Amino acid sequence: MNTTSNVKPQLVVVGNGMVGHHFVEQLIENQGHETFQVSVFGEEPHLAYDRVHLSEYFTGKGTLDLALTDGSLYDKNGIRYFTDSRITHIDTKSKHVLTADGIKVYYDKLVLATGSYPFVPPIPGNDRPNTFVYRTLEDLDEIKACAEKVKFGTVIGGGLLGLEAANALKNLGLETSVVEFAPQLMPVQLDEKGGAVLKEMIEDLGVTVHTATTTTDIVDGSKCVHRMNFASHNDEEKFIETDLILFSAGIRPQDALARTAGLNVGERGGIEVDNHCVTSDKDIYAIGECVLWNGRIFGLVAPGYNMAKAAVAHILTTDGQSFTGADMSTKLKLLGCDVGSIGDAHGKTPGAKVFVYHDGFEGSYRKIVVSEDGTKLLGAVLVGDNSTYDSLLQYYLNAIALPKQPAGLILPERSGATPVLGVDALPASASICSCLNVTKGDIASAVAAGAMSVGEVKTATKASTGCGGCAALLKKVVDSELTVLGVEVSTDICEHFPYTRQDLYNLIKIGEIKEFDELLDKHGKGHGCLVCRPLVGSMLASIWNEFVLKKPHVSLQDTNDRFLANIQKDGTYSIVPRIAGGEITPDKLIVLGEVAKEYKLYTKITGGQRIDLFGATLDQLPVIWGKLIEAGFETGQAYGKSVRTVKSCVGSSWCRYGVKDSMKMAIDIENRYKGLRSPHKLKFAVSGCTRECAEAQSKDIGVIATEGGWNLYVCGNGGMKPRHADLFATDLNDQTLIQYIDRILMFYVKTADRLQRTSVWMDNLEGGLEYLKEVVIADSLGLGAELEAQMDLIVDTFQCEWKTTLEDPEAVKAFRPFVNAADKDENIIFIEERNQIRPATDIEKSNLIAKAN
Repeated sequence: MNTTSNVKPQLVVVGNGMVGHHFVEQLIENQGHETFQVSVFGEEPHLAYDRVHLSEYFTGKGTLDLALTDGSLYDKNGIRYFTDSRITHIDTKSKHVLTADGIKVYYDKLVLATGSYPFVPPIPGNDRPNTFVYRTLEDLDEIKACAEKVKFGTVIGGGLLGLEAANALKNLGLETSVVEFAPQLMPVQLDEKGGAVLKEMIEDLGVTVHTATTTTDIVDGSKCVHRMNFASHNDEEKFIETDLILFSAGIRPQDALARTAGLNVGERGGIEVDNHCVTSDKDIYAIGECVLWNGRIFGLVAPGYNMAKAAVAHILTTDGQSFTGADMSTKLKLLGCDVGSIGDAHGKTPGAKVFVYHDGFEGSYRKIVVSEDGTKLLGAVLVGDNSTYDSLLQYYLNAIALPKQPAGLILPERSGATPVLGVDALPASASICSCLNVTKGDIASAVAAGAMSVGEVKTATKASTGCGGCAALLKKVVDSELTVLGVEVSTDICEHFPYTRQDLYNLIKIGEIKEFDELLDKHGKGHGCLVCRPLVGSMLASIWNEFVLKKPHVSLQDTNDRFLANIQKDGTYSIVPRIAGGEITPDKLIVLGEVAKEYKLYTKITGGQRIDLFGATLDQLPVIWGKLIEAGFETGQAYGKSVRTVKSCVGSSWCRYGVKDSMKMAIDIENRYKGLRSPHKLKFAVSGCTRECAEAQSKDIGVIATEGGWNLYVCGNGGMKPRHADLFATDLNDQTLIQYIDRILMFYVKTADRLQRTSVWMDNLEGGLEYLKEVVIADSLGLGAELEAQMDLIVDTFQCEWKTTLEDPEAVKAFRPFVNAADKDENIIFIEERNQIRPATDIEKSNLIAKAN
């Protein structure tokens, strides 16, 4: 019994990794914190963080980005938590645990979530300087610090974790090698041929791979820090030299604490548990990678989450789930290569039949293993193309009957492939998100309860908030359930074009279509509408960059683009000249003042470091533009779905904290991207140091100077739903920074939906930020040169639309308040307030008219 004076029984959780944290979440969700006083002990200095996405720490994410909690969840629910606090002893008789600091804590129920530790092969020299494991944030800090000083890095271990570690070293700029003892890469998940295809793909990306290679010892190198000597059983190199060695040769269950407490432990490690995750002591539970269940150890997070739920259910004596094993299928992107493994990937089931498709040109390998009678999918291997993974996984998990020709499931479409399994065919019990055990039925219930979008379903069910691999499938299920409820889900632009925006973009580009009527004749019907006409107008401008008021295009523009100015509530217009980076000469500033004074315009300095002039009538626009152009101004395109502003601080030119010339970079960026039409407005910022005076991290494109170059942030925004930008790349030189921005912007223009902000666009990409990095940095789609060339076309064909309009007499004719007269619009009435004008209200207008009469 509990020997403390507290009324509540004591529940102690040892381990605050992902699984330990999930146990606490489940306990809170089931009101267990009201029954127990809960204490959580973690060895690391941080609270739980996302170890699945640990590699993103190398690509810019910080501790807070990876954190699963900031402690507020624990505090709010009365959970006591202790970081940097290691439990060293369990006394099962008096029922207490002892910390390394000698603190004794009693328990009524104890949960061990001690996880695993990296296995380091017993190779002589494995403890030399510059040798690391890949497990914690502290490990990554040490690796990163070392990588900054060396050139060559090697990973010992070519399994799932080893290849992820290799990707991390490559992202750190090291020339990277992988050494694997087995004859192939990823021997657990892939068959021999799949491993060979993966090896070829990874080597094409510049990573050297040694398979069937045993490292005998590690000694001093002649050119590098280390020399790794290999056994002579292969005919390849006898050694390699490297500066940094990273051991990622598998994991071992962290069961030492359980052993000393006398709990049953497997012969090869792992704390033995039953289906409720109870150990050999009825008051002690174990969950996660430290567990041995039915002779199996599970090294993925999803089984650990299911164990956490089973343990909570048993502790609270509810009718919750028990743990009966877990699917170990995986879908990954390793070093930019798609890899998928499902069920019996090696085809070991007696009588199993195997179908294989291998495309050596495209680097695609697909294999399915089916039952002897051909009706059930037993396993699959996918390398180079995971497009069929979700469908195959559902066939496997739900024992869905296979089509008569199962091979069609992995054949390319041109070869008579069987269509992928539709989500409508899935039963309610189908697992959509294996990390958090969210079924199709859970998603259907959330939609029926009012969740009308993927985001709302994520909030309600937590689906796709783990590894994120189910994002595409989740969207399909949500769309399907909305359709069942009678909510129309259509990707068509409108009734006149049965295409998505991206489809239309490709039709315009590939068909070299330059006018709306031509597009309508070839691919549409009717006359167009207020949806498709401005959309097509924007895409034509994005692709060909012709003058938007050119006769074939003018009818496509909405009011603001039609008059190259923003219409205001009283029918007047605002004029916003470009002031690149917010830098302006006194002479130009005087001209703005003179124009504003002459035409009695309301004058406002904006948050984007521009000066807006409000209250110009339609007929005044060309005249005012002429004066501004004469003074050296050009249109700021504040009226368009285009690049608006590039905000900047003064940077190293003036500021004592500045480390780079942010003003020059801001001006160069604005002058490069001005004129780019896009699905939504775009805002940029450049800060000269990490003090961030330009607020770059709230912009679509944000740039921050560092001692090593420029950090690039992407897809943030202000507005009704503010979103912090994500760190995309670090310490870039000027040329690489511009190259990445070129590619990001043109990929956005090419693939985003109508009126979709960059933040929503990126979140809707399957794979999100990581996928965007692969497209832009690794050029995984082979689009890099095309995107850069398209941006060069936009830059080379830029024109000031105000100036072009003034040079076209026919275009100028449109700037008359009345078609058949040159009279002014007498309905426009201003009131003076704070020494400037503003539009009169309806009541003020009535009073003025009455007074005049």
